[in-house]
Amino acid sequence: MAECDLGFCELSFQQRPELVSVVRRFVSDFYDRTLCDPDVSSRLALATHELLENAVKYSRDGKAKLRIEVSSRGSNAHILVRTRNRATAEDAEYVQNTIQEMRGSPDPNLYYLDVIRRNARRTHGSGLGLARIHAEAEMKVSVTCGKGGTMTIIAETDVELNEAALSVRGVA
Repeated sequence: MAECDLGFCELSFQQRPELVSVVRRFVSDFYDRTLCDPDVSSRLALATHELLENAVKYSRDGKAKLRIEVSSRGSNAHILVRTRNRATAEDAEYVQNTIQEMRGSPDPNLYYLDVIRRNARRTHGSGLGLARIHAEAEMKVSVTCGKGGTMTIIAETDVELNEAALSVRGVA
């Protein structure tokens, strides 16, 4: 069965943190209609919000990019949320170490609770958003760092499409 694009969007930002919530609402509304599954669209919106908020907040030059891709093959969909920004070497190293630690933990929920406990009073660089994506949105998180301090963070997962989403696509 051929792969089907269920929609993608790409946005560029110039340090406007107040737009993060607007984007979250758009993603939730758009994918509620596309995926017909409030749980999945909520998880996608959560991941989008957390990644975009961090990308805008920690961007070295005030710029950030967001790309969301949802594609399906049969009764499954692959969801990918990617942010890109220029980070300081310190922030990039922190994110790399946080994701490595997170992926080494056998239970995403216990890891998330541990991060909450460790960072109860911290406000900068807690890693809480990444742990939240991993636990609550049930997404795998990865990072790559490139030339010029470019950091790309990806959250992705595969989900089973429900009957409503399949019927919208004409598969059911």
